[in-house]
Parts: sequence; structure tokens; C-alpha cells
Amino acid sequence: MDFEAAYDSHWVPLFRYVDRMVGDSDLAADVAQESFVRLLDQDIPDDEVRRWLFTVATNLVRDEARMTARRRRLLAQRYEQSDLTNEPMDLPDRVAVRSERVAAVRAALAQLPARDRQLLLMREEGFRYAEIAQAIEVAPGSVGTLLARALRRFVEALDPRIAEDMSGGGG
Repeated sequence: MDFEAAYDSHWVPLFRYVDRMVGDSDLAADVAQESFVRLLDQDIPDDEVRRWLFTVATNLVRDEARMTARRRRLLAQRYEQSDLTNEPMDLPDRVAVRSERVAAVRAALAQLPARDRQLLLMREEGFRYAEIAQAIEVAPGSVGTLLARALRRFVEALDPRIAEDMSGGGG
């Protein structure tokens, strides 16, 4: 398979397809890129590359949607439980604090390298080290170290006021 030729002929249609599915050009670019990265490890006949790329991209979008839905559900549960029992604020205040926390976490995650984001999000989703190792193609024994480094970079990227608030530290 000629990777460059496949990239030249399939990048734009694949990106357009994913962008239409997700409505987010940044995510679409990431998914298309990841599809091509995965293609590098494949030995696929030229006439099957297009179908393979679109299938992988579709699966990546579906997986991302599942993870996002699960993450939202877990975050909602966590905030509902902690906000209602630990914070004596009115509902609008809780919503504002929650929104600020979520925005800060997203901003910190966005500053991380893609592999660090993937490690942290997979850990948060309950993946075992062996599963994470397989997903990012490293030895299972290195996952703990990689996670520790990713977490350190995340904490460094997180707004210090939010990090202190989330850790329960208060002035």
C-alpha cells in the first residue's frame, strides 16, 4: 500500500465525513489523523483502504461518543452527590462553580499531549493497565509511570485556584 497516495486521496473526504458526524472540526481532524496513524500499521490492499479508513473513523467517533457520555454521566453523578451534601450554596452558585471547574479541567486537558490525555481519560474510564498499554502501544509495566507523569503535567496545567478548590483545600 502506498501510504502517501492513500493520504492524498482519502484525507479530505475522511475529514469531511467525520466533521459531518461530530460537528467539531478539531475532533474531526483528530479522528481522521488517528485513522491514518492506525493505517500505518496495516497491510491492506489499495482497493480496501478507503473502506477500512472510514470504518476505523466511524468506530473512533462511536468510541469517543460513548466515553463522552459516560464521562458526563459520571461527572454529573459526582457533582450531584458532592454538591448537594457538601456545599451550602444555592443552585445557581453550584452551577457556576461546576461550570468553572469543568472549564478549568478541559483547559488543562487541552494543554496536555494527546497521549497524556488518552492515558488520564482511559484511567478515569476504568481501563486496566493492560488495556491502556495495548491502546497506546507500550509495555504494561510502563503504564503506571506514564500515568504519574501525565497526572503531574495535568496538575501543573490546572488553574491553581481550581486545583486547590477541587482538592478540598480552602485558604
